[in-house]
Amino acid sequence: MTQHAQQSVSAADLPERGQPLAGGTFVTRYWLNGEERALVLLDNELIGTWGKYGEDVTGAKSLSDGAASTRAMAEAGSDIAVKALELDAQIPSYLEGALLMAAKAEGLITLREDRWHWLSSQFSANSAHSMDFEGGWLGYYVKGGERVARPVRSLPIQ
Repeated sequence: MTQHAQQSVSAADLPERGQPLAGGTFVTRYWLNGEERALVLLDNELIGTWGKYGEDVTGAKSLSDGAASTRAMAEAGSDIAVKALELDAQIPSYLEGALLMAAKAEGLITLREDRWHWLSSQFSANSAHSMDFEGGWLGYYVKGGERVARPVRSLPIQ
């Protein structure tokens, strides 16, 4: 039986940035869809393709909502998205990737610099956004190519 992850956090219980929270490392507070949230980076590393080249995944077009994009990816058959959801997590969106880069630059988290990382935000039917955490480059790459994905949790702050 899978143990479910923490689903929310009270503002009073938030640790300092870079400290443990909800099975990972607390990255930052941010706003998403009118709700303040806590972004948590997990230690898990997923490797695989984003999805099928040429397939438009309509629900994965958000640049900010990684949870919605990850669910849409999983419904379209993405193995890395399914694995992220099994962890009660998501693949970071374009926005969440930028927040991870900022935290990395501040020395709060560690991310691989030798490979580009998938983000859950689709660029087109043929490619999806990805990020290089060595220099902070945001770009896009063909969906059928293999990349790393570091899952995150986005918890509502109560």
